Amino acid sequence: MASETSGTSSTPDPVGAARAAAPAGGATVRVDSWIWAVRLVKTRSAGAAACKGGHVKVNGTSAKPAHALRIGDEVRLRQPGGHERLVVVKRLIRKRVGAPVAAETYIDNSPPPPPRAVVAPVGVRDRGTGRPTKRDRRELERLRGVFGQGPDQSPEPDPEQH
Repeated sequence: MASETSGTSSTPDPVGAARAAAPAGGATVRVDSWIWAVRLVKTRSAGAAACKGGHVKVNGTSAKPAHALRIGDEVRLRQPGGHERLVVVKRLIRKRVGAPVAAETYIDNSPPPPPRAVVAPVGVRDRGTGRPTKRDRRELERLRGVFGQGPDQSPEPDPEQH
C-alpha cells in the first residue's frame, strides 16, 4: 500500500541528539557553554556574564566562563529573583538541545522555590465605568491606607504647633 512508510522515523531521537552534541573523546566543556546548552540561562553571553559576576560556582568555588566542566561536578547557579539552581553534571554537551533532552544531562538538586508573598488584590474597576469619582478615589485611598486615616477620622491636633 502507498500508506506504508519506509524504515525511517519522522520523530528525532533525543538520545542521538544528546550524543551528537557531546564533546568527542571525553573532553571537557566550558561552564558558560554547558549552562546555556542545558537551558539554565537563555544565552551563552548571559552564562558568561553570570560566571563573571560570581553567580556560578563549580564544586563550591567561583567559576570563570572558561572553567572546564567534568561529569560529576556540582554546579550552583544563582538566578535573578534570588532563586538558586543546584545541579550535578550527568552528561556533557556543547550544543543546545531540546528541553526534555537537556533535562536528562543533569540531576537537579535545587531547593524548592520560596513561597510567594501574599499580595492583596488591587481594586479592579468594571470595564466601561470610566474614571473614578472623587468619592471613589477617597474610598480607594481609605482601603489602601494611603493616608493612614479613614474618612470619619480627623487628624490628632499637635500640641506643639501652637
